[in-house]
Amino acid sequence: MQAPVMVLQQNTQREQGRKAQLGNVTAAKAIADIVRTTLGPRSMLKMLLDANGSIVLTNDGNAILREIDVTHPAAKSMIELSRTQDEEVGDGTTSVIILAGELLYAAVPFLEQQYHPTVIVRGYIKALEDAVKTVDDISFPIEIKNRDQMLKLVQSCIGTKFTNRFGTIISELALDAVLCVAADIGNGKTEVDIKKYAKIEKLPGGSFDDCTVLKGVMFSKDVVLPGRMKRKIENPRILLMDCPLEYKKGENQTNVEISKEEDWAALLKAEEEWIEQMCKSIIQFKPDLVVTEKGLSDLAAVFFARAGVTAIRRLRKTDNNRIARASGATIVHRASEIKESDIGTGAGLFEVKKVGDEYFTYIVDCKEPKACSVVLRGASKDVLNEVERNLHDAMGVARNVVQDPRLVPGGGAVEMAIAKALQDKASAIEGTESLPYLAVAEALEVIPRTLAQNCGANVIRTLTKLRAQHADGNDTFGIDGNLGTVVDMKVLGVWEPYAVKVQTFKTAIESATLLLRIDDIVSGITRKSAGPGAPKGPQVEDGENVDSERQLAE
Repeated sequence: MQAPVMVLQQNTQREQGRKAQLGNVTAAKAIADIVRTTLGPRSMLKMLLDANGSIVLTNDGNAILREIDVTHPAAKSMIELSRTQDEEVGDGTTSVIILAGELLYAAVPFLEQQYHPTVIVRGYIKALEDAVKTVDDISFPIEIKNRDQMLKLVQSCIGTKFTNRFGTIISELALDAVLCVAADIGNGKTEVDIKKYAKIEKLPGGSFDDCTVLKGVMFSKDVVLPGRMKRKIENPRILLMDCPLEYKKGENQTNVEISKEEDWAALLKAEEEWIEQMCKSIIQFKPDLVVTEKGLSDLAAVFFARAGVTAIRRLRKTDNNRIARASGATIVHRASEIKESDIGTGAGLFEVKKVGDEYFTYIVDCKEPKACSVVLRGASKDVLNEVERNLHDAMGVARNVVQDPRLVPGGGAVEMAIAKALQDKASAIEGTESLPYLAVAEALEVIPRTLAQNCGANVIRTLTKLRAQHADGNDTFGIDGNLGTVVDMKVLGVWEPYAVKVQTFKTAIESATLLLRIDDIVSGITRKSAGPGAPKGPQVEDGENVDSERQLAE
């Protein structure tokens, strides 16, 4: 008898075939069960201790999974889903995890009956195509300029969050911020870059009602010479720079040999004259405010103060970009290149205010601000962090609607309508794919079922009523997440953006198909050590991980 041949290293773990597939399904289901109770307006909060020992209180799917440390590769892949969903559309992070977990769980009976994963995947992909068509049929357009309708839409997204108790204030902040930064780029398309141009500033203290969207920009800086420079200017002429306004230092070490004392004085005078000349070239354009991203020497500050110019230094690049967009200024790279057209005149007021112990600069009342700052006030940092997460979701929803102004009914109505449509079409599908196709229809019912569970309703009775309504052709009926009753979403006014729903289905089904096609998991692989050309020498382990790359001792 031939001795067994070892191909992989001895410490390598390997799972193959059905064992690997069922292991992936179990891991994905475990992740889905973590966030299941955070769906809907009656959702529970999760309290997490992060690495620094601080507490995170949230019911945002992405925020919860981001803090969880997992080892299983399939579980890591599931967590990645919610991050992708958050970056793409900003909302639906919990739904996508629950749906993906349920779709994988629905495939278990087929795997146990020796179905080939490719057959299951084909059925799932077919179901996805039909699901997207059904969402297209149910969706209807919305008028972006209709503020009441837009507020209702954003409010239905916020309805499941912690900030729901504060009324419509978060919805109004999100809508104002998104409409402020929306820019028409031609071809009937709108660009809404909330990451770059809508900055959220959290200031602990004050009342929640003090939260506001500024028609301009705010940042944590004071003027360079507080006693001598103005802290309030109306209709300022703003000059933005990203070069240092101080004497040029040598690129690398510079040695100067001086034989006479007068030469030293001449050297200092040359420095002063160079700075004075540079300041004069700036002052001739009569700016009221000069902002630079780099340093500004004390001497330059004195010249500016004499000329009645206010200066701010060492500003972040992102803040500088937002000021440029809000005030209409152009960022200049060299003092000698300034033109009159580079001066921004779009701002109505420049003011430095003291909030708590810090000074904050406001450049507000802009004529056409295409950038804004959202100021959040609240009792504590924990509350402000949760409000910021909720506001991010709300802004994502508002952005999606501005870019694709179509709505679908919420409350699990869409999922139920798709399930009904798939069940009707399943009989027309030939071969073994029809059963996985039908399994997608059953898996989609997990969303209305979870909504009913989370508000303590009788799940079986509620779902039966909902199925009966959809069988009669009432596509807009869903579950009221507060009371657990079956109601018409048109009457209740709960809507969701088309983009969020379609992205949720695509992400969940595609990730489920990806995980189902894995039939071999190899773990414990060591990294390759340095190549044959590497210098020999004493080598040390770095202690934490035996499999880590071997390093040369210093």
